[in-house]
Amino acid sequence: MDYGKEVAISDLKIDPQAQRTLNEGRAQRIADNIVPEAVGLIIVSQRDNGEMYIVDGQHRCRACQLAGMRTVKTEIHYGLTLDQEAILFLIKNRESHKPRPIDEYHVGLTGGVSLFVDTDRVLKKHQLSLGSTSTNGVGAVSGVLRITERFGATVLDRTLWVAEEAFGRSPETWDGMFLGGLGQFLGRWGNIIDDKELARKILAMGVASKWRAEILSQSSRGGFNNSGTGSRVTTAYRLVIRAWNKGRRAANQIAE
Repeated sequence: MDYGKEVAISDLKIDPQAQRTLNEGRAQRIADNIVPEAVGLIIVSQRDNGEMYIVDGQHRCRACQLAGMRTVKTEIHYGLTLDQEAILFLIKNRESHKPRPIDEYHVGLTGGVSLFVDTDRVLKKHQLSLGSTSTNGVGAVSGVLRITERFGATVLDRTLWVAEEAFGRSPETWDGMFLGGLGQFLGRWGNIIDDKELARKILAMGVASKWRAEILSQSSRGGFNNSGTGSRVTTAYRLVIRAWNKGRRAANQIAE
């Protein structure tokens, strides 16, 4: 590794498989107030063919270019594979400016990180993509990853199956608040839950759009003594408990 080596900006490349998407607006804002001495080091990987790819610092590098600078100081790593570049990107960005969840997801896939690979495998099984909400897409990137991270890929698999069994395939089915609450329910109580029965009970409480409206309503009026995304997932979790408990004797109910 070379530390502090000055490199021409024109010699630095970006590999979209191991980087987030460049935000020109962000780069311009950095350029507008740039202090060259405070830019720091651009993390670079020099590949076997001699080409140098930015691992971390592409916005600072672009800002320097916009500000008329021709060179930047770098930290150059040699002999990294593409997977290792992706993992280095994740490490560096967890230490500094965290990337968007969807960028982290794609880079994590490139790096072969199990959290992202396992999530991707389950999504593909359900013929779903991650990043935007649609009939075949889930927009709640962090929410889906959180289910896998906390409870495992099997619980994510069951969560998506129950949601589709209850509501069919529609954008509303993949609402992040509902999926988060359902995933938490299955993660905690899945060993005593019959998924088909759960799907029937969820639908009996209303269609997907009604669930979303109820989650937002309960959260906004402080129904569960909280606010924000976390409380909306908690609200969904407790509503799933209520759906499951309906019609059961008190001794067989799950406590909220």
